[in-house]
Amino acid sequence: MSELIDSEVFLGYSTYSTIVLLKMLLMGPLTGYIRVTRKAFISAEDATAHGAKDEETIKKYMRTDSYVERVRRCHQNDLENIVPFVGIGLLYALTGPDLSTALLHFRIFAGARIFHSIAYLLPLPQPSRGLSWLVGLGVTFSMVYRVLKTGMHL
Repeated sequence: MSELIDSEVFLGYSTYSTIVLLKMLLMGPLTGYIRVTRKAFISAEDATAHGAKDEETIKKYMRTDSYVERVRRCHQNDLENIVPFVGIGLLYALTGPDLSTALLHFRIFAGARIFHSIAYLLPLPQPSRGLSWLVGLGVTFSMVYRVLKTGMHL
């Protein structure tokens, strides 16, 4: 186990996993910030806490906002893609890949996820968001292939 923690591949994995996990964690507060600035809440107590004093204003503040939904969907997409990357990336690091190949996987995934969020939030025209999602997914499947190829004991 000490060899794994001391390995450059594991250091790269932990660095890039931390970057994408931090990016994902920041999406929650961003969603809250956008909700507050757009006064688009999902519960009456949130509307009341942010200035709604009467029933009419509460109803006005309890609404769906397209940009809040965009940020929320971006966060959801992170959950669907970053969590598998973290798990599969750890298994991949355990297979003892070449450092340059491993770093290429980790860097491309992190870059693709960051670009995906930029494309989602600005929004950039398609297929920019779709291609960045596909690149990240391709990296994850590439690591899956290596893990399965290395550990086939069927």
